[in-house]
Amino acid sequence: MSKIKLQAATAFGLEALVGRELKDLGYNEVEVENGKVAFFTNEEGICRSNLWVRCADRISVIIGEFTAKSFEELFQQTKALPWEEWLPLDARFPVTGKSVKSQLHSVPDCQAIVKKAIVEKLKDTYGVSWFEETGSLYAIQVAILKDVVTLTIDTSGKGLNKRGYRALVGEAPLKETLAAAMVYLSHWKPERALIDPFCGTGTIPIEAAFIGQNRAPGLKREFSAELWPSIPGKYWDKAREEAQDLWKRNVPLNIYGSDIDGNALRLARIHAKEAGLEERIYFQKLAVKDLRSRFRFGHLITNPPYGKRLNEDDEDEVIKLYEELGRVFTELEDWSLHVLTTLPRPEQFIGKRWDKSRKLYNGRLECHYYQFFGPRPPKNE
Repeated sequence: MSKIKLQAATAFGLEALVGRELKDLGYNEVEVENGKVAFFTNEEGICRSNLWVRCADRISVIIGEFTAKSFEELFQQTKALPWEEWLPLDARFPVTGKSVKSQLHSVPDCQAIVKKAIVEKLKDTYGVSWFEETGSLYAIQVAILKDVVTLTIDTSGKGLNKRGYRALVGEAPLKETLAAAMVYLSHWKPERALIDPFCGTGTIPIEAAFIGQNRAPGLKREFSAELWPSIPGKYWDKAREEAQDLWKRNVPLNIYGSDIDGNALRLARIHAKEAGLEERIYFQKLAVKDLRSRFRFGHLITNPPYGKRLNEDDEDEVIKLYEELGRVFTELEDWSLHVLTTLPRPEQFIGKRWDKSRKLYNGRLECHYYQFFGPRPPKNE
C-alpha cells in the first residue's frame, strides 16, 4: 500500500490548525472539512502522524467513501472494499456508527449491516465461516452524513489527548489537545515567558513545554496500529527515533503556572514530573491579583474558572476574578493575553477590546478563545 488516505478527527474550530500541523509534517495533500482533516500518506505516515499531531483527537484509515440510500447499497458497497488488506484472520473488529441527515438513520442497523458485510468479505478471503476475533483491535466506524458513507479503522486506540503524563485529573480538566491549540494560536515562542494564572493541574504549561522543546506528544504512549501486521514494527521504530532526534531537550524555557488551589497544584507537579518537566516548569500557589513578572513581551494563556464549567452559583466571584486578571494584564503592559471562556464579552471586565475571537469547544461546551495582543517586541529583544 503505497498511498493511504487517513483522517484526523478534530474538535470543531481546530480543523485548519490540524491541517497546518499535517502540512508541517510534510503531507501536502490535505483536505479540511468540518470536524475532520483528510490527508494522503503511506504506512510510515500512520506512525508519524500519531506521534506528532498535537491538536487532533485520533487518526483513522479511510477504507472507503460512497453514497448509500438503502441497506442493500450499504451492504454491497461495504463488502466490495479491500478489508482483507487490513484485517487479519484473528482481527477484533467492533463497529460503531453515527448518522446525520441521512435516509439510513438507524445507527444500530447500519452497524450490524457493515459488520455482516465485512464478515462475508473475509469469509471469501480466508475460507472460514467463523471468526474468533481474539487478535489485535481494529475499531471500525461507519459515519453517514447526508447519505454519504465513510468507513474508517481507528489507528490510535486511546484518544490522542492521552499523552501519558496525566493519570490523575482534577476538577473540570482541559483536554491536552485543546491546551496545545491554545498555545499554537497564541503564537508564543519559547524565548518568551508564558504564565497560566489559573493553571489547575498544569495542562497548558506542560503542553507549552512540549511545543517549546519540539517534543512529539505521543512519545510516551502506545497506539492500536502498533500491533497490526500490515505496519512493520521498523516503521514505528523509525518514527520514534526521528522524534527523539528532533526533541530539543535543552531549550531554555520560562513557563510558569499559578493557582490558589493547593490540591490542583499538587497534581500539576505530579503531571510535570511524569512528563519529565519538573525542573522546566515552575508552579506556585498564588492568587491572580498578586501576579507579577520581571519578563517583558510574555504571554498569559489561561482557561479561567467560569460558572458553566464548575457549576458555580456565585457569578459575582467569577466576574471579580476576570476584573483582577484585567488589572494584572494592564500592569503587564507589553504582554499578550489569551483566554478560553464561556463568559460573554470579557472585554468589559478585562478593560480592553479583544483583537481576535475564535469559537472552540471544551468537550461539548461551547467556548470562545479571546486574544488581546500586546506590542511586538523590538528585533533586538
